[in-house]
Amino acid sequence: MNISTLQRSRYSYKPKMPGMLRKGISNIRAEEGEKVTSVSSDAEIRKLFPHTYGMREVTFSEGKSNAEKKKHVVGVILSGGQAPGGHNVIAGLYDALHEAGQDNVLLGFKGGPSGLTDDSYITLTGEIIDAYRNTGGFDMIGSGRTKLETEEQFRKVAEVAEKHEMTAIVIIGGDDSNTNAAVLAEYFKEHKVPVQVIGCPKTIDGDLKNDDIEASFGFDTATKTYSELIGNIMRDANSAKKYWHFIKLMGRSASHIALECSLQTHPNVCLISEEVEKNRMSLSQITDYIADSIIRRAALGMNFGVVVIPEGLIEFIPEMRKLIEELNDTLAEKGQQFAELSSWDEKTGFLSAELSPESMDVFDILPIDIQQQLLMDRDPHGNVQVSMIETEKLLATLVGRRLKELKAEGKYSGKFKSMSHFFGYEGRAAFPSNFDADYCYSLGYTAFLLIQNGYTGYMSIIRSLDEGVDKWTAGGMPITKMMNMERRGGAMKPVIRKALVDLDGGPFRYLEKHRDKWSSATCFRYPGAIQYYGPEELCDATTITLALEREARTGK
Repeated sequence: MNISTLQRSRYSYKPKMPGMLRKGISNIRAEEGEKVTSVSSDAEIRKLFPHTYGMREVTFSEGKSNAEKKKHVVGVILSGGQAPGGHNVIAGLYDALHEAGQDNVLLGFKGGPSGLTDDSYITLTGEIIDAYRNTGGFDMIGSGRTKLETEEQFRKVAEVAEKHEMTAIVIIGGDDSNTNAAVLAEYFKEHKVPVQVIGCPKTIDGDLKNDDIEASFGFDTATKTYSELIGNIMRDANSAKKYWHFIKLMGRSASHIALECSLQTHPNVCLISEEVEKNRMSLSQITDYIADSIIRRAALGMNFGVVVIPEGLIEFIPEMRKLIEELNDTLAEKGQQFAELSSWDEKTGFLSAELSPESMDVFDILPIDIQQQLLMDRDPHGNVQVSMIETEKLLATLVGRRLKELKAEGKYSGKFKSMSHFFGYEGRAAFPSNFDADYCYSLGYTAFLLIQNGYTGYMSIIRSLDEGVDKWTAGGMPITKMMNMERRGGAMKPVIRKALVDLDGGPFRYLEKHRDKWSSATCFRYPGAIQYYGPEELCDATTITLALEREARTGK
């Protein structure tokens, strides 16, 4: 196999760990804090999780271990979309497991949660682990999006666990996957299945975040990767001086990626979905907002610029959300009738009779390719596949139309040419930054400490991430603390609460303070590629989001 020089070098990188974790398994003890309650819907969560609710926070510190010594057989899965650093979670888990006992076993279940139900696995050896240390992707064992949520699935997992004499399962995933981890832990407790369940917080979107999870792993690497690409486009735009680039970034439920990348690169326009929703901005208002920057820059002789757009923006625009809801309801009820219509005129005529006049007005102003994207095959839940809607092209088209109108009115005399980009998969499997390599390794190591000390239904937690690694602390938090009740699929269900961009938080306030200047002036920043070797201030820097959150919290 051809191995690049960087790849070979990354295999040998030794992740930095909090000083306490470097003491060795036998010299780390668990200390329990206060019992915790859920962030919301306390009574409902307590009722649904009678065996795993109200458990105590756990912190690990230096001291003789009080853990029971026994053989451990641990299963691990990667769940959901890729995020840089997943392999290091497994490596940290493996190293801690074998430090505790050479006869301990780590089973990697293939293809995500379905690997657990189908008993599809490999025994992870040192040779396998060494081939994936500090690398991106999830290709060691693969991933999947199957949800563990039915009694039949739980029963199958219990059977597989019994077959392999497993003592614990580690689920590496996002908010939905870790919600499933909490439900599985509760099921095992209720049915007296002697298997622990531990979660690790993964998602590049940054929305698995709360008082205990300061950052989900992968966010650091992904945003640095996207920021490099945006900076490259900015340099090109500043050289050619003739294109406006509309760049959509991953992040359907929250705008953390768009915000961090904008803090890194200083685009002329950065849309934040949460702000759009709060201010109830219409498509027309968003169009005018972008056009205003273009007009101001054209007056200065600069007919180029960059607009950053979060992937999920379309669902945060009130009029678009209403349109999408009506389309979902209409096609759920009369989808077969709609599918039998052959011409586009027949289809639009059908919609005119089914949609409200307000929603039909919105539909009519959309470019035909966007209209067609709204009507393409639904997702498994029967909803519009919002991630397939090319919002960047939609806004570029609407802005182009508006500028033509203004030019006809003599209010704009510049030139407008646009290019559209979507950065998503480019960042999900990149070589993890030093931060993510270190963070993930510590998460995996801590996951085993929780197992060794007999905990279940907990999330592996590393705190003080805005400090140097030596100051990081390790512990565990009951997953039920992070949960609330939300409507999913027409019913109220317990889920880990997603974190949206805090419009009163330090990162957004910084954007708000500077964006007017960025809108007209060329203030582009060019972050360049992720650096793995060199001065710590260059290679181990955290995200600007973490730095600004610390500044807002501490004043430093």
